[in-house]
Amino acid sequence: MINKYTILTIITAFFTSAIFCQDVFPTAKDITYLEDLYKHLHANPELSFKEVASSKRMAEELRTSGFTVTENIGGYGVVGVLKNGEGPTVLVRADMDALPIVEATSLPYASKVKTTDGEGKEVGVMHACGHDMHMTVWAGTARNLAARKNEWSGTLVFIGQPAEERSGGAKAMLADGLYEKFPKPDYALALHVSSSLPAGQIGLCAEYAMANVDMVDITVFGHGGHGAYPHTTIDPIVLSARLILDFQTIISREISPLDPGVLTVGSIHGGAKGNVIPNEVKLELTLRSYKEEVRTAILDKIKRTCRGVGLSAGLHEDELPIVTVRNESTPALFNDKSLVENLFPIFQSAIGEEQVLKLSPVMGGEDFGRYGRTEDKVPILLYWLGSVDPEVVQKTKAAGASLPSLHSSKYAPLPAPTIRTGVATMTAGVLHLLKK
Repeated sequence: MINKYTILTIITAFFTSAIFCQDVFPTAKDITYLEDLYKHLHANPELSFKEVASSKRMAEELRTSGFTVTENIGGYGVVGVLKNGEGPTVLVRADMDALPIVEATSLPYASKVKTTDGEGKEVGVMHACGHDMHMTVWAGTARNLAARKNEWSGTLVFIGQPAEERSGGAKAMLADGLYEKFPKPDYALALHVSSSLPAGQIGLCAEYAMANVDMVDITVFGHGGHGAYPHTTIDPIVLSARLILDFQTIISREISPLDPGVLTVGSIHGGAKGNVIPNEVKLELTLRSYKEEVRTAILDKIKRTCRGVGLSAGLHEDELPIVTVRNESTPALFNDKSLVENLFPIFQSAIGEEQVLKLSPVMGGEDFGRYGRTEDKVPILLYWLGSVDPEVVQKTKAAGASLPSLHSSKYAPLPAPTIRTGVATMTAGVLHLLKK
């Protein structure tokens, strides 16, 4: 016998299903426009803190979609606001900067841009981390949601963020009053291209999704001299070798194996000639972790190790290695578990259950995590957007080879399917959070 509660459940399920299964894909006309936009952005990349033309174009895209736009927030940051009645506020972010890499994809729209970096060196510039795709999907989502104002109620805050690669953009926009000058978000969403997932798929990870990132410089001092008389010197190259080996035991012996951590010495520079012992050596490290206490512990142990090795070699207090943590550090990205669980079925309904995957966390870094680390503790979610030609993925796996990674000079997303999936999923997520 069917009672009123069963009928109510059926009706609710029907309308919920209708909302979830609506067509959220961009039109064919929009895809053509967005693919052209993507190729333009890809061919005209700009380095961190220099996103002049990119920010102008993103502002133009938002204005065309009906947003009220403010430029130059936290540098070249762009903020667009679109109000549509009462309801929550959802922030959607795209990052805009590129990397100092010479592109080697041979694409007809490949970047040929060269510029001067902060050290005065001429470098190539490439969107090797997919921020051109992020901007394109972001612009497409803005167009899509503006055209569907009858389907949602609330406020959209779309931000184009500078300097993600240098880990300064999110911090700068927040410091410039992002949450004070503009509507404060109830939710914040972003996506990042994946260089391993095929176009058409997305992946989500709840809670810790990306790592704390710390870039550390160490200057190791010594007493230089003739390579034939090492007993009259304190060799900073030997001290550096000791440090590099000792650092590895910090992770393997001093951090719990249940707490992930990475310590990589990626650069060592010292000396100019084989028979001369130098006065100093410079090391550059990258550190990765999830928990703040693990991050702090690794840094403290590096400093302790540097001091101990220096003293054991006979260096005075004022000659001990100097450890400097750069300003490019990024906190771990923590995806709100409830938000992930809320939107997972929405994404499945939008693009198909088999196309939405549960993924493990990675040790890469992303400053989007800062938007959830303010006093307000805004729930955030960044998900992975598949971008590789599915046939290429299959052939590469069959051959036991590796795909070009993010930051590779050969990384090349497949434009149309990636754009289509990105716009559809982001649109579906926002519509659900702002559903009437």
